[in-house]
Amino acid sequence: MANVRNLDPSASPLDYFGSELRRLREEAKLSQDQLGDILFCTGSLIGQIETAKKVPTRQFSERLDAALMTGGLFSRLIGLVLQSQLPAWFQPYAVMEAKATYISTFQSQLVHGLLQTPAYARAVLSVETIDGLDDVVAARMERQRILERATPPVVCVILDEAVLYREIGGAKVMREQLAHLMGFRDHPWIQVQVLPFGVGQHAAMTGSFSLLRFDDDPDIFYAESYDSGHMTANPQVIRERSVGYARLQASALSREDTAALIARVMEERYGHQPGPAVA
Repeated sequence: MANVRNLDPSASPLDYFGSELRRLREEAKLSQDQLGDILFCTGSLIGQIETAKKVPTRQFSERLDAALMTGGLFSRLIGLVLQSQLPAWFQPYAVMEAKATYISTFQSQLVHGLLQTPAYARAVLSVETIDGLDDVVAARMERQRILERATPPVVCVILDEAVLYREIGGAKVMREQLAHLMGFRDHPWIQVQVLPFGVGQHAAMTGSFSLLRFDDDPDIFYAESYDSGHMTANPQVIRERSVGYARLQASALSREDTAALIARVMEERYGHQPGPAVA
């Protein structure tokens, strides 16, 4: 029997998506199974999404728009739905990140989320995420859509050299991730630099941070701890961190030298794929 659990559309983006799906499906006089046949999925999946028990994918949303002729309603909603799957403490930053014109970030431990491959993101997120890993990975990938805009933000990323050597997800995942980073070498709006070990002490010894700039709003400084994020538009903090970031850029390798280092680490550390032991 179809699940007829009533949703409060105002409870969350996921609940709103589910309630709209049910409303438009019923208006089209389609059962869950019939709509599932059209979308090449099960009626059970339709029911789970309608009752907010399952998070839809972007691909599902686009197919749904085509099937129900919604004018792109669900394709517009899915961004909010996936964003809601991010940790609650991180969501305010994600909203501001999506509005930023310039994003400058230093990362001491990991590749920045905007530049992570799905496999790398999955390996990182699986450390803390027990349930709903697919949804959290999808939410992280959704953040990257800002890079595909007609006018994307300018993104400057400085990675501590340690990020290249910290094996996340195994050698294959790392090789793909580093190759992905190399792909930005000549990108017009994305700059990746590595801060080499040889620099020694530097302007970000306290850890990773990001600076966001906007066309019409004050700049924002962002840093996070284990389970919380801190944002501030305090002018003195922005002044100090901006100078610190400029010093990091001056100490970091050029784009060309960064690409050369990444290529070397790929081959020397992750290039060999061990086969079965020979007796």
